[in-house]
Amino acid sequence: MSRQTSLQLPRGRPRSFDEDEAVARAMDVFWSRGYHATALPDLLRATKLSRGSLYAAFGDKHSLFLRALDRYIADALARMDVEFESRQEPVDGLRTCLAGYVDRTSGANGRRGCLLVATAMELAGQDADVGRRVASFFKAMEARIADALSRAKAAGRLADGVEPASAARILVCFVEGLRVVGKTAPARATSQAAVDALLDRFIR
Repeated sequence: MSRQTSLQLPRGRPRSFDEDEAVARAMDVFWSRGYHATALPDLLRATKLSRGSLYAAFGDKHSLFLRALDRYIADALARMDVEFESRQEPVDGLRTCLAGYVDRTSGANGRRGCLLVATAMELAGQDADVGRRVASFFKAMEARIADALSRAKAAGRLADGVEPASAARILVCFVEGLRVVGKTAPARATSQAAVDALLDRFIR
């Protein structure tokens, strides 16, 4: 008697779209419109997904927004890790990091603003999931800057009386404030002058 061979059939239909790309497209919509002003049809158009596919992959609008915010944060921290790479002179890394913020706060880039700052202002006080992510990002950013400043201090590059921890907190507040001012599309020279003036107080 022949034995029947049991075939393992696939469960459900495989997803025929790139989730990372869909999250990136959704992120752009949330970034441009804000969380509350983004409607489901906006997300469906941007991701090119059906309602069923979007909900099956990401859950509801809030869950998709958290995925988009996580991507934005991961990209920002990865960029800082490159800028503050330990084999690089810490002061050079700090200048590179701040130069990036100058680029992102000038002209059309500045007018677009920062998804994280916009999210903090719109949701952080009323959405615990968002609030934790925003606070965690600022803490991680501050830690990276403090580490660079500590290495600069060890190399004798910090001005007298400058402590890395407090200076890092000031710099985080400064660059995020720069993102807000950037909504008025200042000239690049204006943002750069503000950065130079602050660094002159910290670096020798």
